[in-house]
Amino acid sequence: MKTLLSILVVVAIGVAVAAAQSQVKKETVPGITNFAKVESTVACAGAITPGSVAEIKKMGYASVINLRQASEQGADIDAEATAAKAAGINFVHVPFNGAQPDPAAVDQFLKAITVPGNTPAFIHCSGGNRAAAMWFIKRAVVDKWSTERAMAEATELGFTSQPLKNFAMDYIKAHVK
Repeated sequence: MKTLLSILVVVAIGVAVAAAQSQVKKETVPGITNFAKVESTVACAGAITPGSVAEIKKMGYASVINLRQASEQGADIDAEATAAKAAGINFVHVPFNGAQPDPAAVDQFLKAITVPGNTPAFIHCSGGNRAAAMWFIKRAVVDKWSTERAMAEATELGFTSQPLKNFAMDYIKAHVK
């Protein structure tokens, strides 16, 4: 009986530690679609308005990484960059096509997310799927998380596209030794 109780305690502690390591919190923020944050390291979201950039800065983020293509409906890259400059927050534009993902965009994202002064980062696209995909890749390649652990977190952030998941897994396999 003592052995069973000891095992249950160890399992409970392990589950609590794993849960504490990846706490995705979803919030409603005016001007931001599908806002979800992980600890104080990153937030992933969908479309934002240029007017929300100052609020993102007030929330403590050091950079905005925009994954939208300029040709997407509702994307206003220039206005967002101008708003970021006015708010005093770093702005990085990494156009990423979820239907035709390019490894070069992932390389550019990983470079941006690891630049000193760019974290905590606010990463967004139009719905949050591409942002979660990039974070998934970052967790596996840079942070050396298992793909299972990284995928669990990315799923909570809104990673839903199977073709994008296939692309991300291929990218990870090619870049993790």
